[in-house]
Amino acid sequence: MQNKKKILIVDDIEINRVILSEIFKEDYEILEAADGRQALEMIGDDQNISAVLLDLLMPEMNGLEVLREMNRQGKTEMMPVFLITAADSEQMLLEGYHLGAVDVIRKPFLAHFLKCRISNVIELYGHRNELERIVEEQVDRLSNLNRSLVETLATVIEFRDGESGEHVKRISSLTKILMGQVSKMYQEYRMSKEEIDKIAMSSILHDVGKVSTPDQILNKPGKLTKEEFEIMKQHTVKGCEILCKIPHIMEKGLYDYSYDICRHHHERWDGRGYPDGLSGDDISIWAQVVSVADVYDALTSERVYKKAFSHEKAVQMITNGECGTFNPKVLEAFGACIEKIERKSRKNKET
Repeated sequence: MQNKKKILIVDDIEINRVILSEIFKEDYEILEAADGRQALEMIGDDQNISAVLLDLLMPEMNGLEVLREMNRQGKTEMMPVFLITAADSEQMLLEGYHLGAVDVIRKPFLAHFLKCRISNVIELYGHRNELERIVEEQVDRLSNLNRSLVETLATVIEFRDGESGEHVKRISSLTKILMGQVSKMYQEYRMSKEEIDKIAMSSILHDVGKVSTPDQILNKPGKLTKEEFEIMKQHTVKGCEILCKIPHIMEKGLYDYSYDICRHHHERWDGRGYPDGLSGDDISIWAQVVSVADVYDALTSERVYKKAFSHEKAVQMITNGECGTFNPKVLEAFGACIEKIERKSRKNKET
């Protein structure tokens, strides 16, 4: 019994449940519900049901109402639903198909015909669900591989600059918070959680080009000369040259975000950034977000050339334009989640 697949029969008429049970009991474990509410409770208990035979006409909660709720919960994607009817209500059947029903069982029941149809569909759904499980496992594996690759590349920076190693981890956390707030507040910048996670991961590589920056410039305690600053600015382009050598071992979306952020996180809203002098929304929203996160963390961290500014002072400098011009919408989102950013930044620096 434990190895048998389960079929849920939902019908308010007991004789119909008995007939269908007799047809399927040799091959399946039978579950019965006398009304729609009981059926939803059984489905919600996650009993690993392989198929639902659902009567359309029932008191209290009819078959279409059950199907609507199953559709809302995404259940019809995982288990096939067969509608039971003796009537020929074209409108009800059409709505049933639109809600995810796979077929119609008409009364009176033809045993052999029913067994073949329903068994074939159950087998088809089983193969499809197994395939989706395998695909999800491979996606998770690829995601873990990409994260390992990104983190490995980021640790290269730590060998050049002790601060940068912790800096990139904080940037990832701050980027996730700020990108989430921007997406929440502005429809034109709306992104899924999955894409925001990719952007946060990609932000780790924003300064990977610094591996090519000479030590005497990277760790200079004083202000850079004009010539030294021009060399420093090249880390955006050099980072992209590094990334260009590895696109085949990175998931495409992650690579695209990483490349764009690496090249454009020093661009400014007014066009006075580098390396391409982009302005406004010609700069991707993810590069704009990483830019603000980068500046905030740089201001609130101690560096060889400066002491750390307080959180309040850093926020003031960013919003007053002392660190360059930023997208007003990004700054508004920054202000809306600033307490969360400050808590996360402090926590990251303490660990």
